Amino acid sequence: MQSLNTASNLAKPDDVYETLINAHDGLSKSQSDALNARLILILLNHVGDAAIINEAVALAKLPYGKDQK
Repeated sequence: MQSLNTASNLAKPDDVYETLINAHDGLSKSQSDALNARLILILLNHVGDAAIINEAVALAKLPYGKDQK
């Protein structure tokens, strides 16, 4: 059984972050929220494992600053 990978897994995380930020450039708050929702659904489909998704949701719900793993 797989478990959620919380270790850094991006070769160039700053580039990926910049891509994400740039995708929101010029969008209204509602358009930005819709982009985020579509992106989340696309990535959830890519992951395709309900247990991993459930673990990620639980981790994301933890208050900021808590030891998350």
